Amino acid sequence: MFALIAALFFLVALIFDIAGTAVGNVLTSGTLTTAGLLCVALHLLGVGAGWSPLKR
Repeated sequence: MFALIAALFFLVALIFDIAGTAVGNVLTSGTLTTAGLLCVALHLLGVGAGWSPLKR
């Protein structure tokens, strides 16, 4: 799930970068790239994977 969110963040960041626009001072292509990298890191860490410990 976090990989999909990261892909969407990267897509919006790419569109912002190509268009040369930003939404205010907070939502820029750099901010979206950082958010995307955070989601990729969480995905690689296994957060949200839905695993559970083995039950005996």
